Amino acid sequence: MKKFNPLKTDKKKTLLLEAFNNSFPARNYLIVHQANEFTSVCPKTGQPDFGIITISYVPAKKCIELKSLKYYLQSYRNEGIFYENVINRILEDLVGILKPRWMEVKGEFTPRGGLNSTVTVSHGKNKK
Repeated sequence: MKKFNPLKTDKKKTLLLEAFNNSFPARNYLIVHQANEFTSVCPKTGQPDFGIITISYVPAKKCIELKSLKYYLQSYRNEGIFYENVINRILEDLVGILKPRWMEVKGEFTPRGGLNSTVTVSHGKNKK
């Protein structure tokens, strides 16, 4: 298991992300992507973590290309990283690439030791 530094952008990971031009940059509209099979590794126990990642955003000039997003999220599969850190890292990386008007990343993780965890982080002004 590789332990991940959540405070630094990993260039190998962000190079996986691709964006395309938003055809309607003057319009505020909401895009929601959900990855139902997210996996990473608990850095403390080495046990696998499973969750659903929901990425919601109001684009400005760029939108995320889905295949690249899938590969980016899969790159965390063998990373030792806490829930809070991975959700914040995903937000930071996507905001850096897309520069959206607003973005929220939510991670809903399966129970571990009888506890469910949900972590939600956002960037920009409220979408409404």
